[in-house]
This record gives sequence, C-alpha cells and structure tokens, in this order.
Amino acid sequence: MGDEQRLTPDEQVRFARESFEATADFTVAVEEEFALLDPTTLDLVSRFEELQAAAQGTMLEEQLVGELIASEVEIKTGRCETFADCAPRMGERRGQLAQLAGELGIGLGGTGTHPWSRWQDQRIIDTPHYQRNNEILQYVVWRNTSFGLHVHVAIQGADRAIAVCNALRPFLPDLLALSASSPFVEGVNSGLHSARTQIFTRMFPRCGIPDVFTGWGEFEDYVSLLYATGSITEHTQLWWSVRPHLAFPTVEIRICDAQPELAEAQSLAALAYALTVRIARAIDEGEPLPDPSRRLIEENLWRAIRFGLSGELIDFPRTEAVPTRARLESLAEWAMPVAEELGAAPYVAIPAENAAERQRARYDDGATLEEIYAIEVRPKEPVGG
Repeated sequence: MGDEQRLTPDEQVRFARESFEATADFTVAVEEEFALLDPTTLDLVSRFEELQAAAQGTMLEEQLVGELIASEVEIKTGRCETFADCAPRMGERRGQLAQLAGELGIGLGGTGTHPWSRWQDQRIIDTPHYQRNNEILQYVVWRNTSFGLHVHVAIQGADRAIAVCNALRPFLPDLLALSASSPFVEGVNSGLHSARTQIFTRMFPRCGIPDVFTGWGEFEDYVSLLYATGSITEHTQLWWSVRPHLAFPTVEIRICDAQPELAEAQSLAALAYALTVRIARAIDEGEPLPDPSRRLIEENLWRAIRFGLSGELIDFPRTEAVPTRARLESLAEWAMPVAEELGAAPYVAIPAENAAERQRARYDDGATLEEIYAIEVRPKEPVGG
C-alpha cells in the first residue's frame, strides 16, 4: 500500500488496471464506520487518537483507521476468500473494537447519523489526507458527520470491473433502502429514512450515482483529466456510491448507512456481495440487465432516502412503482444461487423492519431521540456473537 501511495497519478491508474487483470474473482471485504460516544450521555466525543494508540500491538492495529472526524472510527475485515469467511470476521472486528473502546470508556454507535451532536463541535483528524479534503471542500466536509458501511468485491478484468459498476447503478437505491438507519439528525426528526445520504451524497462533488463508462479506457481518461486539471489530488476523491477502487482491485459499494446490529450488517453486506457477483455472472453470460437513465435511478435514490424500506421504488422494466420490500425480495431470490455458492446465503434476508423503521416507530410512540438512540447503541448481547 505504501508503494502504491507513492505512484504518480498515471502510474497509479496503470497499476490499478494491472491489478484488476491479475486478481482472483469475488474475494470480499467489509468496512464499517462507528460513532465514538460518551457512554453516559451518548454525545459524540473526539477520542479517535486514543483509540488508535490503544490498538497498537493488537489484532486491530492494521484494521482500525480514522475516517474524517475524531469522533469516528472505521474497522475493516481485510480480504476474505468467501462471504462464509467474511461474516464471522465482521463479528470478530466488532468484538475487538468494543473491547478496546470499553477499556477506554468509549461507547460506539452504528447508525448513519448521530441524532443530536452538532457538526460544528467535531474536529477533523490531523492526517494529510483529511486536511487536504478540509482545505478543498470546507463547509462540505465539515458538515459530513455521517457513518456508513462499504463492501469491496474483487472483480477480475479492468473492463469487466467497469461493466459491473455500470450494472450495479440501478440497484443502489434498493441497497440504500434496506440499509436506511438515519432518520434523526441535528436534534430533529428529518422526515427521511436516510438523512446520511442527503448530507453526504447530495453535498460532496463526484458523489452519488456515477455516469456509465464504456470501459476502463474511458474511465482512465476521466481520472487523468481530473488530475491534470487539479480537480482531484487523490483517487479517493471520487466519492461515488459505487466505484472501481484504484488501490485495491475491487468494486466498492458505498451507498449503505451504518448498521446498529451485527446481524443487520452481515445481512446487508451479504446481499450487496451476492448481488455484485450475480451481476458479474450475468455480464459474462450475456444476460440482459436493466439499464435505465441516470435521471430515473436518481428518482429511486430519492425514494430510498425519503421512504427507505417502507416505500416504493420504480420497477424499470415494468415502468411502475412497486413496494420496496417486494423488489428486494426479488433481488435476493435472483442472487441466491451465487449466495449459496459463496457462503452468503445463510445471511441474506429482508427484515420485517430495518433500523430506520424501528427508530421512527418508537418516535411515533412518543420516545425521545435520546431514548431511541440509547436502545440502538447500548449493547444488548456480547458484540461479535
């Protein structure tokens, strides 16, 4: 990774192409972001550096990283051969993080936004990467106190990886709706199911639904232009909701809200993984896949932000709105053969309610934001089980 970071932009893109050509198909990794909390008040606390120092010499040293603000931490599974390997690894990482944080008197929160802590009170961590983003983006980056879950799937072949990214675009709203966990932010009921997406995806440049690329060559030309014109200084400044990663030969799905419960995180990651592999197989076999315009995908993205799993999404082949749950159940069924093959099937399930619905129901019953958040973030069972 250190060598990759020292490459020039042109070398980096060329290195990425070579890595995609050489990689094995369908290894998987998951990254989860968590809020750092005062365990009593559940306010955000800026204690990442303490957590990072405590991780030195432990199993988490290489798998715990900073993510913009000092009141946030990210943990990574690392590369797993199948989802059967990845799911328990997610539990192990959560358990390791909970133990480390608990020893320091730090609580953890796994929803897409914090319900009341102010963005004005958060501190950006002092790393060259995030300080560059701070200098470039200003208010846009200050405002981004949000927490997500990312899934990396290795795809062999640079052009094939671009084709998989293209084909995943229509399904991103479905994954967002399933993951929605952030109805409350800045002390209010936002009326949304994923306020995180509205804050992050609608504010950052080069974010949300990407354009279609005809192949790696067109993508490479675009990235080279951004570097040449000073539009970006690092490849990670492509913040799209799905992207080919230039440091790892993976397609990275970035649309999802963070998940309060391990089982919810495993189920979400399992579906995202199985769907990606199923799409790759469809491309290989010449199976037709939906290819709606970006403006229609954006309609579904808004529906997922606003109504989450409780609403309807446009079914593109039928050109009509259908219940989101029904769409997701159909997607899960479509992806099940590869889920069974690669160890994801035991985890793929569409829940009776997701985290946003659960929180909104309690709010409608009269619970306060503090009471609702406490239920979501206080441990109910040993983490990592």
